Parts: sequence; C-alpha cells; structure tokens
Amino acid sequence: MTRIGIILGSTRPGRNGEAVARWVYDNASRRNDAEYELVDLLDFKLPHLDEAVPASMGQYANPHTLEWAAKIASFDGFVIVTPEYNHSTSGALKNAIDFLFAEWNNKAVGFVSYGSVGGARAVEHLRLVAGELMMADVRAQVTLPLSTDFENYSVFKPGPHQVDALGVVLDQTVAWSKALAPLRAS
Repeated sequence: MTRIGIILGSTRPGRNGEAVARWVYDNASRRNDAEYELVDLLDFKLPHLDEAVPASMGQYANPHTLEWAAKIASFDGFVIVTPEYNHSTSGALKNAIDFLFAEWNNKAVGFVSYGSVGGARAVEHLRLVAGELMMADVRAQVTLPLSTDFENYSVFKPGPHQVDALGVVLDQTVAWSKALAPLRAS
C-alpha cells in the first residue's frame, strides 16, 4: 500500500497548522487509496542542522537525524502543511527538510498552506526546494487564507470547497507516488 506522510510544518506555540494538519489527516483517512500518517515536527525535536557532512552524502551521525531519516524513508509521498512566515515557509520545516536528501528523492509532494494570502508564497519556495531534492511536486494546492478559512484569524473553519481542493491534492499525490515507485525501487 502506498504510504503518504502528512507533515505538519510548524512548531510555533498556538500554531494554526495543527488544526489544518488534523483536517488533512481526517479527510485523507476516509480514503482507501493509500495509508496516511500525520508527522508532527514537534515529535522529532530536531535542533538547527548539526550534521557535519552534507545530507547528500547520506552519512548521518546524530540519533535525531537517523530517527528522522527512518521516518521520512518509510513514505512514498508527502502532503506538507505549511504556514507562510515572511513570504516563505517556517524555519522549522526548512530545517527538517535540509537534514535529509535521499529519503526525499523520487517521491511526490502536495501542499496545503495557510497564511495572509493562503500561504501561496511559502509553497512557491517549497516547490524550488522539492526540485532540488528530486521530488515531484503536484500541480494542485490547497491555499487557506486566514481571512476566509479562519474565524478571527485563529480558529480553523475551512469553506466547503476546500474539501474538494484537498481531494485533488490527495489524488495527484497518490497517483504520482505510485508512478514514481519504479524509480524508488532502482
């Protein structure tokens, strides 16, 4: 069965992302096309990147890196839930991505973002990073503006159309994850 990790890309206290990631996971778990797992960066306690050797060499030395690498390696694709901070993604998410290399390769990634303009600018940056990591970023995206999908900018209340948008992201992510399986196997 295809495994998709739903990565909660914010570690900020009071983060809106927790409700968004739960919504993604709850909707995804009702499907039977893949096995979905919620991956919260808070559970991994990654420090600022502290590996002496570049991730592309695959010579991880620290226990926290090895744990993170094993988790990411266990998936065939990802849906990344990202906030938009200062026209980009969170530092915690970028740091977590930078710890690894091969574990991301030849896997699909879809994005669910939130922020003042729905988090679109954060995803623009993440798409560039995904390309460098040999990930296939899917076209569809869920953007959740704080002004329309959050009550008082903090209580997540997505419009009903967002469920359909999420369905397209999941469809594309699963399809591309399956299509890339031969590359991962070689």
